[in-house]
Amino acid sequence: MDYTKILEGCLKGNLKAQRELYECFAGKMLGVCMRYASNREEAKDMLHDGFIKVFTKLDSFSGTGPLEAWVRRIMVNTALEQLRKNDILHDTIDYDGTTDHLEANVDIISDLTRNELMQIIAEMPPGYRTVFNLFAIEGYSHQEISELLQISEGTSKSQYSRARSWLQSKVTVKYNIQ
Repeated sequence: MDYTKILEGCLKGNLKAQRELYECFAGKMLGVCMRYASNREEAKDMLHDGFIKVFTKLDSFSGTGPLEAWVRRIMVNTALEQLRKNDILHDTIDYDGTTDHLEANVDIISDLTRNELMQIIAEMPPGYRTVFNLFAIEGYSHQEISELLQISEGTSKSQYSRARSWLQSKVTVKYNIQ
């Protein structure tokens, strides 16, 4: 979709254009926020804060990449900001040189529906969930995650490994798999 006219309107402060842009992306971006939030209300707060940033920073959108990717990045950063502000990530465990070596059973996870998997991920402890989402879903590297969350790269790797083990154990219990 060509967003040129909507963007031009938003840059001029046109409320109708802002509403159109919001309606184009709100559903998907709420899904992004839900992956980081503990509940729907917190996700909605992240979404609204994110759109305020989108509208105030729209003049910095270069247009070289997809608008959706730019909006998504703002939403992820807003969610992380909110988690840091509320000290949600304080339970992130520092890397101690050991990791859980359980490997997630790909067959089990591939049999889950997207909604089932997202529901289980939402139950993860915040530190695990945040690193898991950033690495496995958003595609950030462990180095980028360490910079975003102000943790070591080893801690990011450890949290991801532990998140995968946590996910495997929850799926195993939920579906009574031996």
